[in-house]
Amino acid sequence: MNISLEEPGRSARDIDPCVLVIFGATGDLTSRKLTPAIYNLGREGQLPANFACVGFARREKTDDQFRSELKNDVASFSRVKPIDETFWNHFQNQIFYHQSEFDDDDGYERLAKRLAELDAKFGTRGNRIFYLSVQPKFFPLIVEKLHKHGLIYEAQNKEHWSRVIIEKPFGHDFSSAEELQKNISEYLDESQIYRIDHYLGKETVQNLLVFRFANSIFESLWDYKHVDHVQITVAEEIGIGTRGHFFEEEGLLRDIVQNHMMQLLSLVAMEPPVNLSADAIRDEKVKVLQSIRPFLAEDFKNSVVRGQYGPGFINGGPVVGYRQEQNVNPNSSIETYVALRLFIDNWRWAGVPFYLRGGKRLPKRGTEIAITFKNAPGILFQHRGELNLPNVIAMRIQPDEGIAMRINCKVPGPASPIQPVKMDFRYTSYFGGTPPEAYERLIWDCILGDNTLFARSDEVAKSWEFFTPLLEYWAKNPSIDFPNYTSGSWGPQAAEEMIAKDNRSWRIL
Repeated sequence: MNISLEEPGRSARDIDPCVLVIFGATGDLTSRKLTPAIYNLGREGQLPANFACVGFARREKTDDQFRSELKNDVASFSRVKPIDETFWNHFQNQIFYHQSEFDDDDGYERLAKRLAELDAKFGTRGNRIFYLSVQPKFFPLIVEKLHKHGLIYEAQNKEHWSRVIIEKPFGHDFSSAEELQKNISEYLDESQIYRIDHYLGKETVQNLLVFRFANSIFESLWDYKHVDHVQITVAEEIGIGTRGHFFEEEGLLRDIVQNHMMQLLSLVAMEPPVNLSADAIRDEKVKVLQSIRPFLAEDFKNSVVRGQYGPGFINGGPVVGYRQEQNVNPNSSIETYVALRLFIDNWRWAGVPFYLRGGKRLPKRGTEIAITFKNAPGILFQHRGELNLPNVIAMRIQPDEGIAMRINCKVPGPASPIQPVKMDFRYTSYFGGTPPEAYERLIWDCILGDNTLFARSDEVAKSWEFFTPLLEYWAKNPSIDFPNYTSGSWGPQAAEEMIAKDNRSWRIL
């Protein structure tokens, strides 16, 4: 269910026409995510009637070569198979390739001419979306070149518009994020910047606000009086694959925790917005980030655990450790696992611990938000003095998106034992079909000009402000006995010990 405010009766076919230009069009993200997303939007009639797509990259190739590669990508990675040949044969004629280096002025001049030709051919009226699927170091350069060659308009332009989608990471720490924001703000208004976090495009994440604020039965319990603790888990079976160079610079805290997990945290913990506009929702998310208790010196040791996977087994097969991966320092101190405990110091969440953990090479893939409620008071229904299991609401972000709730029930019969029962809602089984991929929703929102599901500059800054002291502490104290967990396990023993000190335990996904 959409959480953005939409015009009643507005159809996808009367939204503004535009050209989508993808920088880094020969990269892995374009192949696996962006191309299938654009194809599925078009196949389902969600793209504007007047639309074209241009891939911008440094390799030499023709339009036909590019189209053929994209067709293979769609066949391999689209959520809907097999490929619709009739639709593709029509749609591929709206796809083009533009070869240039990112710093080549002549390449941008040629791009400007080509976009003008596409405007005339497809009636796209000069509206532009520039998707920067490139390394972060190229963000300021590309934006500056686009402005220099007249491809970015003023935000107040009434005749046509231009928007820029920026992939994560937005900065490396607080100071670099501020510098990047300063650089691109010279040429772009905040309303034109779409900082993408694909987690926010997932159905369950979008449904979080509906679940909370459209169901009074839950929202009335959503506070420190009733909630014991909250766990947010992002687990991945995979290692770092061919991303060795990237991961050696970023690590898991920057790659997953600082952006994905903090976005989930802010949506779970936020207050009701005054309306469903983008700014109203993002205002409340920022307030959550502002309320997070800063780490003290002892918290770096007592409330944070970092880990790095060693050799082990995944799905019955052997896998190498992080230090044996391609393009990784054999003595690397980069973390592939992070677990931490934090507190939100406001009236709603005073004293409630939030436990976050994310890791590579864990036993299974899964992203989950679990709200564990306090035990029922008194001694009713206890067996030998043991408390029943607490109620839990678990929201599965991936895979198999849905919401589950654990309640206690009586087993039929005269003995009256109490047994926990899971009530499980799944999108695919209830609504049928496969939910749209996150990138489909986010690209569509950008075309609409709806930035509700994109991070605002102050959100990014507050998140970096919280984590930068921890990153600085790690930089000054790099020596740690890595690897400290086996591939196929649930992470370092220290993470289990950290939560056990609070008389709690990590959920098994």
